Amino acid sequence: MSSKLGAGSVAVTGKTKLGKQEAEAQSPQALANSQLRHRVRGRLALLLGEMWRYRMSYLFITPFMLCFITFIVIPVIAAVALSFTYFNAIEKPRFIGWQNFQYLISQDLLFLKYALPNTFKFAIIVGPGGYMAAFLLAWLISQLPERLRKWFALAMYTPSLTIGIAMSIVWLPMLTGDRIGYLNSLLLRLGWIQVPQLWVTDPDYLMNAMIIVTLWSSMGVGFLAMLAGILNVNKDYYEAARIDGMKSRLQEIWYITIPSMKPQMLFGAVMAIVTTFKTGTIGVELSGTNPTPAYSGHLIINHIDDFGFIRFEMGYAAAISVFLVLLMYVSNKLSWGLFGSKGEE
Repeated sequence: MSSKLGAGSVAVTGKTKLGKQEAEAQSPQALANSQLRHRVRGRLALLLGEMWRYRMSYLFITPFMLCFITFIVIPVIAAVALSFTYFNAIEKPRFIGWQNFQYLISQDLLFLKYALPNTFKFAIIVGPGGYMAAFLLAWLISQLPERLRKWFALAMYTPSLTIGIAMSIVWLPMLTGDRIGYLNSLLLRLGWIQVPQLWVTDPDYLMNAMIIVTLWSSMGVGFLAMLAGILNVNKDYYEAARIDGMKSRLQEIWYITIPSMKPQMLFGAVMAIVTTFKTGTIGVELSGTNPTPAYSGHLIINHIDDFGFIRFEMGYAAAISVFLVLLMYVSNKLSWGLFGSKGEE
C-alpha cells in the first residue's frame, strides 16, 4: 500500500514538475501574445481617435461608403461565397468546394469553345482598338480651334450615351439581312454583292458587326479624360522641345504628350478594359436571338446570363463571374504596369 502511495506521489510530483516546465516554456509565447494584443488595442484606439478627430470628413463620405459597401463590396463577397456552392435560387446553397471552377475550366464545352475565345477575340480588337481610336480622336480634336472643339467632342461622345436608341434607329436597319437594309441596298446598287448578306444572323459576320458597333460607341468617359489630359499639357514643353530641335509631331506625342498625361491614359485603359469585358448584350441585340446564331457572338457575360437567369444555376454563374473579375484584374495590372507612376514620377 505504501509503495503504491509512494509511486502515486512520485507521479504527482513528476506531473507538477512537468506542468511547471510547460508553463515556463509557454510563458514567453504568452508574453508575446499579450504584447501583440496590447499593440493591436493601442493601434485600434489610435485609429478610432483619428477618426473621431476628423469625424466631419467621415460624415461627408458616409453616404458614398454606405452605397459602395451595399452595392459593391457585399455583392462581390456574396458572389465569391456562392461560387463554392450549388444554388438554384430555390433551395439553400450547398457547399461543393471547387467543383464549379473545375467544371468551368475542364468540362464546360460552351465556355471553352465559344465564350472564352470569343471574349478574347472581341477584347483584343475592341479594347486596344477603341483605346487607340479614343486617343487619336482626342489628339485631333485638341488641334482644332476652341470654338469647333466642343462640338466635335460632343459628336464623338454622344454615341456612348445613345447606344440603345442608335441600335434601333441606325444599326438594325442598316444591317438588316434583306434588300431593304441600308448596307445591302448600297452594295447591291454598286454591284459588289449579288444577293443580300445576313450581316447579323450569319455566324461568319456577326462578330465583325459586334466589333464595329462597339468601336463606334466606345468614345465614352475615357475619351473625355484623354482630351482633358491633352489640353492640360504644359505648352512650354512643346516650345522647349522645338528649340532643342524636335520637329516631328509624332515625337511630340511620344516624348511629351503621353508621358505628361499618364493618369488620363491609365484611366482610359481601365475604362476600356471594363467596358470591353462587361459587354455582352450587343450580340443578342443585333441578332435578335439568345443564344446568338451558332454561338458566334457568345461572350462570357452571355454565359453568366445563361446560367444565372435562364438555367438558374446561381452558384455556377457566380463562379463564372469570379473568373471574369480575375481576368479583369490581371488586365488592369498590365495597364498599371504601362501607365502607373513609377518611383518619383
